[in-house]
Amino acid sequence: MKDVLTYIRKELEANSDEKTKESGQRYFKEPVQLIGVKTAIVGKIGKRSFEMVKQNPKSGIFQLCEKLWKTGYMEESFIACNWSYFVRKDYKPEDFKIFEKWVNNYVSNWAACDTLCNHTIGEFLEMYPVFIDELKKWTASSNRWVKRASAVSLIIPARKGRFLADVFQIADKLLMDKDDLVQKGYGWMLKAASQAHQIDVFNYVVKNKNVMPRTALRYAIEKMPNELKTIAMKK
Repeated sequence: MKDVLTYIRKELEANSDEKTKESGQRYFKEPVQLIGVKTAIVGKIGKRSFEMVKQNPKSGIFQLCEKLWKTGYMEESFIACNWSYFVRKDYKPEDFKIFEKWVNNYVSNWAACDTLCNHTIGEFLEMYPVFIDELKKWTASSNRWVKRASAVSLIIPARKGRFLADVFQIADKLLMDKDDLVQKGYGWMLKAASQAHQIDVFNYVVKNKNVMPRTALRYAIEKMPNELKTIAMKK
């Protein structure tokens, strides 16, 4: 299976360019390691390379994902996220520890955080909701990405109307966090929940608007009608 990693790296290098690398860095406050490949091309490379490994057991695929994560390159982390999502039908409860390890040890920017959490971890939680209690523990981490992950892992389930009580509990724990990327993360989670539970989320925001950072508040109400936004924004 080592050959597939060689293939991926050759393909990424062949499709890299300095302009993409420079423009990609502008989306991040912190330095990120970029090869300089457009996201759509990375996705195609990820799909093609998965065809080379899909007959292997999930454990072997996850080991390759870890090797991709370890390089620190954004593009390789995206492929790892894609692969771990491609095997979603085979998720088992014990996989949570693997995903948690990736969040703790390898996620180092919002893009990698959101890609892993929205899809792989979000799908896992829909299958095994009992693990949402573990997300609540993540809110106490000193790692900004772990805290953001506690919220953005529920984005897609929340859009479907699921886990509203858990959404509010996680928002409560992150409510006054000073990190803007954590604020944006839980604000986004509330916005997703508002698509199915608009009035519940509106009432939550109004109840907490005097202490909720404005960044989080604006994210949370983004999909609401203007009349509700006006009430929520009024000091």
